[in-house]
Amino acid sequence: MSVLFLVISALALIYLGLSGTVATVVLVLATLAGMSQDGWHVLSILFGGGLLALSLIMLHGGELRRDRLSKPLLGWVRGRLPTLSATESEALKSGTVDWDGELFSGQPDWATLHKAKPAHLTSEEQAFLDGPVDKLCDMLDDWKITHEHYDLPDKVWKYIRENGFFGLMIPKDQGGKGFSHTAHSEIVMKISTRSVSAAVTVMVPNSLGPGELLMEYGTDEQKAHYLPRLAGGDEIPCFALTSPIAGSDAGAIPDKGIVCKGQWNGEEVLGLKVTWNKRYITLAPVATLIGLAIKVYDPDQLLGDNDDIGVTCVMVPRETEGVNAGARHLPMNTVFMNGPTWGNDVFIPMAQVIGGQEMLGKGWKMLLECLSIGRSISLPALGTGAGKVASLTTGSYALVREQFGRSISQFEGVQEALEPIAGYTWMMDAARLLTAGMLDRGVRPSVPSAVLKYRNTDLMREVINHSMDVVAGRGVITGPRNFMARAYQAVPIGITVEGANILTRSLMIFGQGAIRCHPYIVDEIEAAGMEDQRAAVDKFDQTFYRHIAHTTRNALRSTLLGLTFGLIEPAPRQGKIQGYYRQLSRFSAAFALMTDVTLLTIGGGLKARQRLSGRMADCLVHLYYASAVIKQWHEEGYPEEQRPLVEWCLESSLRDLQQAMRAAIINFPVTALRWPLRILVFPLGATGLNGPDDKLGAIVAATIVKDTPLRLRISRGAYINTREDDAMGRVLNAYRLANETRELRQRLHEAVRNRNEDEVDGIALLMGHQRKELVDWACKEGVIKAEECDKLLEALTALYDVIRVDAFDSEGLKALSRAAKGKRKVVERPAREDD
Repeated sequence: MSVLFLVISALALIYLGLSGTVATVVLVLATLAGMSQDGWHVLSILFGGGLLALSLIMLHGGELRRDRLSKPLLGWVRGRLPTLSATESEALKSGTVDWDGELFSGQPDWATLHKAKPAHLTSEEQAFLDGPVDKLCDMLDDWKITHEHYDLPDKVWKYIRENGFFGLMIPKDQGGKGFSHTAHSEIVMKISTRSVSAAVTVMVPNSLGPGELLMEYGTDEQKAHYLPRLAGGDEIPCFALTSPIAGSDAGAIPDKGIVCKGQWNGEEVLGLKVTWNKRYITLAPVATLIGLAIKVYDPDQLLGDNDDIGVTCVMVPRETEGVNAGARHLPMNTVFMNGPTWGNDVFIPMAQVIGGQEMLGKGWKMLLECLSIGRSISLPALGTGAGKVASLTTGSYALVREQFGRSISQFEGVQEALEPIAGYTWMMDAARLLTAGMLDRGVRPSVPSAVLKYRNTDLMREVINHSMDVVAGRGVITGPRNFMARAYQAVPIGITVEGANILTRSLMIFGQGAIRCHPYIVDEIEAAGMEDQRAAVDKFDQTFYRHIAHTTRNALRSTLLGLTFGLIEPAPRQGKIQGYYRQLSRFSAAFALMTDVTLLTIGGGLKARQRLSGRMADCLVHLYYASAVIKQWHEEGYPEEQRPLVEWCLESSLRDLQQAMRAAIINFPVTALRWPLRILVFPLGATGLNGPDDKLGAIVAATIVKDTPLRLRISRGAYINTREDDAMGRVLNAYRLANETRELRQRLHEAVRNRNEDEVDGIALLMGHQRKELVDWACKEGVIKAEECDKLLEALTALYDVIRVDAFDSEGLKALSRAAKGKRKVVERPAREDD
């Protein structure tokens, strides 16, 4: 009994997170109580006392624990911890941990989430959105941009430059706007709802590029010279990272700079002879300042003894001799400026190294820090914008489109498609705002940025595909009337750029997060890598036993919360969603447990276990997005009309979370651990979390169909064009008129159903070419009043107009084909020996 009492009390202390004097007293009393129960039997005293002594040694430490336990354990752990490449080590040192760390802890503090400063716009930022941004959107005609100009019109480029769109993030004292990250996200999102090409043009100079790097790392001279010119549009920047061979492997960049002396402005100076070949570079065809990521070498040791200096960020003026740029890629026929750039032995002085000579070799960390910012804003904003457009237009179209005598929004099959359009758009927006709020608090969210980029672009694909299902043939025919085609074509761009989604999911999110966000593993890796053995053992001794307690606590929490359906877990009362909080806490504990088991058993082989890593990434994604939905509802004051959307999002996240974790367990690479993990994570089986039911789904589908404030809230931040000659404006105008004339059209339908067939062929007239005759007949028969006729005719005309598609004159198309023949010439860079 002494051993049993001791073990039970130890587990209880670990579960409650108690240590120190309290733990010592409890363990001693529990052991003595057990010995008493055993009648002070010698075996009880020996085993119970021995185990108690070992427990106290582990609890309080000292030289005995360090020399007899920690030192040999460190040798064993060194063989189990994942090995990190140089780029991975730099990645771990970059960025900061925020709510993602709470999710990895296994015991997220929901009060921390609630109290975190939310995303917020100042009055100046809102005025910019309502003024210059709206005006820019009004100037954009995406059909003409794509099919007539193959570029933004000159007047749009001029407006963007003159109104500070290239300097949103540059401080005011350097000529920029000095806006927040939230404002940057809102601006890009709104522009994207009008034109993806324009949004990309604006977002790139404000995210990853020379401007961001200069603000963080530039010398005073570089900032004074370049930042005002970038903010005013006198310089157009690009940043070239991707190489044809290296692809997503930043450590394999073949582009190089050789330290040497050369001529610059008539003087001999120390600099770099740079050779590069980059592709997929946005704004490269028009850039005047080309940022490059290269590897620097010093074969003549002009700087010191080190030949291989490392990844470095440099700026090359476009007019420099030997620079090649101007050719264009056409990414899925989206015409933002994108193309290759290359150069061979182009000399630049050390003054063109971002941050100056002292920042040689520090480029990878610089990129990671800034990439986490840009990746948190640019593509997630585009994905959210696409969701808002789909919600607004597809919901409207579903209401006004009629089949078999009723609106298709009443068909359950259509509701099944509308439901995720609304729900996923809500989730994308919530996650976007949660992450923007982090950035504005000074967080550099390396793991959340990967989560957000991957999931928002993936959900964009889901939403757009569902929208195309609803719009059907109307969405297939391209032309100026089509309100979904451009977003549909742009989907693969978001999926593949800034880290292809496959690699982001299967390598980056969990692969980096498991180490970067873990409360103890980084310290253990550092201890294992220390050359000073004494210092290594000391550091390891201070960390390892807390790690063991952490893992044990999460195993207990996962099992007990699974057995009790989370009822023993305290949860915030706001919003009356305690059940969701408890389930998320339960899965956070299970996720933390799975993380430790994976690191312990797979260790350095994790990079090769990409299916496991991808499923664990999915678990983190669903935990993060559910948290974001809760945070957004909290910030808006828990309005009851939002409850169906919130619950749909939480139930969907929990269902997907359960499925991802179950798949990770039943396919766990160490076969012997599958059943133990099932018992610890799903003690009652993986049941009960089945996602939203049909009733809730129908309510959520209606949120983008019914004309309510919630519908406007879902699409908040989108540019709303109501012009009748515009693709979006046409469907929104029809939606407005359909709602305004609902009662009139119902009377008309009733009259048509009860008509004398000799009097009027109502169905043919209603949506055909004889709407006026039908309205005249209804007026004559007294179905509608004379003063209602014009309004009804206007509505019927708009309802017919919204289902029309574009048809083009065949001779005109032939003329375009003849004009384009032979004009698009492929530009190829001359081959180099090192290709």
